[in-house]
Amino acid sequence: MMNRPRIALLSNPKSTGNLAQLPRIREYCADHPDIFHYEVEHATQVGEALKTIARIRPKLLVINGGDGTVQAALTELYNGGQFGETPPPVAVLPSGKTNLIALDLGAQGDPIAALTRLVEIAQGDIAPYVVARELIALRSGENGDRPVIGMFLGGAGLADTMLYCRDKIYPLGLPNSVAHVITALALLAKLFLKVKASFLPPDPLPLSISVHEAGNKITGRFSLLAVTTLEKLLLSGELGGKREGVLKLLAVEEQPMSLVRGFAASLFGKLGRSKVRGVHFEEVDEITIESDSSNVILDGETFRAERGRPINLRPALPLSFVKLAA
Repeated sequence: MMNRPRIALLSNPKSTGNLAQLPRIREYCADHPDIFHYEVEHATQVGEALKTIARIRPKLLVINGGDGTVQAALTELYNGGQFGETPPPVAVLPSGKTNLIALDLGAQGDPIAALTRLVEIAQGDIAPYVVARELIALRSGENGDRPVIGMFLGGAGLADTMLYCRDKIYPLGLPNSVAHVITALALLAKLFLKVKASFLPPDPLPLSISVHEAGNKITGRFSLLAVTTLEKLLLSGELGGKREGVLKLLAVEEQPMSLVRGFAASLFGKLGRSKVRGVHFEEVDEITIESDSSNVILDGETFRAERGRPINLRPALPLSFVKLAA
């Protein structure tokens, strides 16, 4: 009698990074009965997919898609209860346009190589590879009491730049690396050369950030706003800080030298470890973001902070993940 599959693989064929890789992944799964492969075409199908996957009780749940696909799966795992009190550890293949979560978990390069490694891990004791990751629960007027779950939120100028890259640069059909370089050059021209043009990223709108535990309110225009639970942030620099299970807030004021100082602090590992002028770092249990109309992006999904309809962020209970490398 055939043993049940050790790995459930949830794929999103619509993820841009999967357009080229999915045929290889389908062929690989066909040759490996240890893998139960389930494909969805939209985030709304993830909940039903997890119900089906839960019936086979996999040892690992592997997600094959961009950060948006991962976020949809985490949200369903957190809210849906398909696996009861003990959902399987989650692994992430390096697919899609953005892979911050995969990078944090040590999954880089060829997704087939990562999947092969996961098959090897699932054949033995997976405990040495399992790590807990705290999550962000986002609530807004759009999603009511059902929180959206993720690991990385970008706002202010960072969100505007991410949307600029997604909406104006990616459609040009350039390789990801080239698209990111063009986006970076456009941002630098805007910040340091003070170039004003419609083809450049827009000016960030004023934000009000309430840091509840500290009783602080940070207001102004910011080149970068990030809230994360990840161990690493921009430039793969590790964030400092002394507390676990809290949100890490990084806000860089919209001044060229503030961005330079923040960049240098990230490179030299000083973010969160020492005060940097124009750079705000907090570790807190609750954050509220309010603006006249400003975008924030949580793992690929866009939300809008507005007056009277703020975005609230709190830590969510951790889930288990599989880390492929230190």
